[in-house]
Amino acid sequence: MKYITRKKALVLLADGTIFYGKAVGEKEGTAFGEVCFNTGMTGYQEIFTDPSYYGQMMVTTNAHIGNYGTNEDEVESDSVKISGLICKNFSYTYSRPAADKSLQQFLEENNLFAVSDVDTRALVAYIREHGAMNAVISTRIDEIDALKEELKKVPDMDGLELASQVSTKEAYYVGDENAPVRIAALDIGIKKNILRNLVKRDAYVKVFPYDATYEEMKSWNPDGYFISNGPGDPKPLKSAIEVAKNIIAEDKPLFGICLGHQVIALANGVSTYKMHHGHRGINHPVLNLETGKGEITSQNHGFSVNREETESHPDLEITHVHLNDHTVAGMRMKGKPVFSVQYHPEASPGPHDADYLFDQFFELIQSRVNNKATV
Repeated sequence: MKYITRKKALVLLADGTIFYGKAVGEKEGTAFGEVCFNTGMTGYQEIFTDPSYYGQMMVTTNAHIGNYGTNEDEVESDSVKISGLICKNFSYTYSRPAADKSLQQFLEENNLFAVSDVDTRALVAYIREHGAMNAVISTRIDEIDALKEELKKVPDMDGLELASQVSTKEAYYVGDENAPVRIAALDIGIKKNILRNLVKRDAYVKVFPYDATYEEMKSWNPDGYFISNGPGDPKPLKSAIEVAKNIIAEDKPLFGICLGHQVIALANGVSTYKMHHGHRGINHPVLNLETGKGEITSQNHGFSVNREETESHPDLEITHVHLNDHTVAGMRMKGKPVFSVQYHPEASPGPHDADYLFDQFFELIQSRVNNKATV
C-alpha cells in the first residue's frame, strides 16, 4: 500500500466541544449531522447502509473499523446512509477472504467523509452525559468560527421528517408472486434484511412509498400489513399514522418495527419523545413480559414511545421492556392482530433472539386466513 498523507481533522459539537483526529484517506472534507454512537463490535457495513441512520454522524465504539473489509451482499440499502463516520483506528487493509473491497474503497465510492484517530471513548462518554446533538467533522481545522455558524443552520432531529429521503419512489415487489401470503409493506426506511425475512417465510411483498395511502395498499388485497423502520421523528409522518389507523380499523394483521412501532403508537394516541442519546447497538437487553425470558437485541432509535401513556391505554399492552432504562420495547393491541417492537428482529449480522417475531406475524396472518375459510 502506498504511503498516505493524511489531513488533520476535527469533530466540532454543537455546544462548542472539539475533538481532534485525522481524515481517512487523502481527501479533505466537511460533513454535518446529529452525532450518535453504536456499540456493536461488528456489522459496520450494515450500520452505514441502514436507512434509519440517515442524517446522522456515526461514532463507532469498536476500536478497529475496516479490518474485515466489505462485501456487496452485506448492505441494508442501495447506498451509505450515515452523513459521516468517526472512529478510533481505521484499517486500510483487510484479511477476510469473503470481502470484495476495502472499507476505504467502499466509503470513497459512496462519497462519505470519515475521521479517525479520535478519542472515541471520551467522545462517547461526552454524548452519554450531554446527549445527542448536531456536529460537524472537517479538515478545515483553522475555520472553527465559520464551522460553528454553518453548524447552527443544521436542523435538529426533533421534529425532522426524513422518511421521504430514504423511501422508495415507486412501489415494487419482492418474492414469488405465487407465494401463499401477500404482505403490503409501508417503506419509511425499510432494511433489506426485513424483506428477506418476510420472503423466506413464503410471502410475496409489495413495498409501498412512505406517502402511499391506505386505499392504495388495501387495493392490492394483502393478507397482512407491515410498517418499517426508518429515520427521523415519527410525529411528522401524518400519512403513515393515518395508514396505521385505517389498518387497525380494518382488523387485519399489522406488524411494526422501530419507526413503525412509533407510528402505531401515535395512531393509538400515544405520544413519542426524543431520547437523551438513544439506543444503538447489537447487545441491548430486553425482557419479554409474556415469556419472562431475556433477549439480546439489535437496536437503533433516538425516539421512544411514552411508557406511562401506553400502560394507561385501554387498548394497548406492553409486551417487552428495555432492561437498561425500562422504556417500551414492544407492545400489542388487545383484541386486534396488531403488534410492534422498538428493536430489530431481522438483525444482520445478529443477534437472532427475536427472530420469532416474524413467525408470530405469519401465525397471525394464517389464523385470519383459516378463520375466513371456515366462515
